[in-house]
Amino acid sequence: MITLVKIIKEAIVQAFQQLVGNKMRSFLSLLGIMIGIFCIIIVLSAVDSLEDNVRGSFDKLGDDVIYIDQQPWDEDPGASWWKYFRRPRPSFKEFELIKEKVKGADLVCYSANIGSRTAKYRSNSVSGAFVAGGTYDFAEMYNVVMEKGRFYTYSEYETGSNKVVLGYTVANELFGNVEPLGKKISINGIKLEVIGVIEKGGEDLVQVMQLDEVVLISYNLARKFAKIKKNHRGSMLAVKAKEGVNLDDLEDEIIGVLRSSRRLKPKEENNFALNKLTMLSSLLDGFFGVMSSVGWAIGGFALLVGMFSVANIMFVSVKERTNIIGIKKALGAKRYIILLEFLIEAIILCLVGGAFGLLLVMLTLKGISSIESMAFEMYLSYENMLFGVSVSVLIGVLAGVIPAFLAAKMDPVIAIRSK
Repeated sequence: MITLVKIIKEAIVQAFQQLVGNKMRSFLSLLGIMIGIFCIIIVLSAVDSLEDNVRGSFDKLGDDVIYIDQQPWDEDPGASWWKYFRRPRPSFKEFELIKEKVKGADLVCYSANIGSRTAKYRSNSVSGAFVAGGTYDFAEMYNVVMEKGRFYTYSEYETGSNKVVLGYTVANELFGNVEPLGKKISINGIKLEVIGVIEKGGEDLVQVMQLDEVVLISYNLARKFAKIKKNHRGSMLAVKAKEGVNLDDLEDEIIGVLRSSRRLKPKEENNFALNKLTMLSSLLDGFFGVMSSVGWAIGGFALLVGMFSVANIMFVSVKERTNIIGIKKALGAKRYIILLEFLIEAIILCLVGGAFGLLLVMLTLKGISSIESMAFEMYLSYENMLFGVSVSVLIGVLAGVIPAFLAAKMDPVIAIRSK
């Protein structure tokens, strides 16, 4: 054990002597390692940061929720556009049937997008406000967090009261510093009392449920507010599973109810799609896998060049210390001692290059994240740091194994006599 510690200590000292004694040669040789680690880790970090942001956005959909739609999320919408376009949209009647008959459902939510309208408060107005009507469980289904005020009650939903919940941006543009709660806004000549303001959305790159610019009313009010047809193009139906209910079992129940409702024959295919978060996850896995491969392709070439550069340093180091190797072997040094000595030296050299590469990654990511227009924060995770160190060690082993092996098998007499 003591011998091994001495070998490691000596190898580290000799590695830094090589770096200090041959600055230009060492810099050029380690530049490849530094660039390679930088390319791979910067891409992996960017992919991880982007993936966390996107997956975080999709997680808001809920991994225990089934979304009923015309077409599946995991198919190209352009490939069979007409087929899916002809399918009926989920209807309010189907919402009621699912709520009544699907025993595995905890929450069932139906919403209808009415479209853009102009919202007015005194002399202020917001054009293009997105008006939507939702059933009573909308807030709980989509985890709506209130900045102030409340959501509409069941009684207000049932009676279609003239109550409205505003998105953060709409409320800010209409009222500014004025307290919005209790005030009345006008849309299409209809007076609506503001009972709540939704919390400002996060900095998600993909806004799955963007509510900042929404004007949200109850579905029963929406039916009075606008002519919502049976096959309304902007309708959405979501079903959340009860705790402990398998999503596949819930899916089977929904399929049975919908097929019966739409009077599909046994051999007819479903004219609806049941979408789950796992479908998006599969698509994301492929996308981010490709992006990581690009990083490996770019960084791999630089690492290959760096590996040969470090191997060249080690061959030169073996040549310069041939006499010393001969003396050590004459004094009884075993082959594995010489082998370890040069192998550790190569690893240390690559670790130094890798450390500079990781430092460059940290500075670059910090600089990018400080840009105001950047939609999400980029970071260097401990896993990627450890991965960078591991790659550096691996390159050190590959670069140093042949020079170390040549040094270990030298004949001591010939080594001592060499000049």
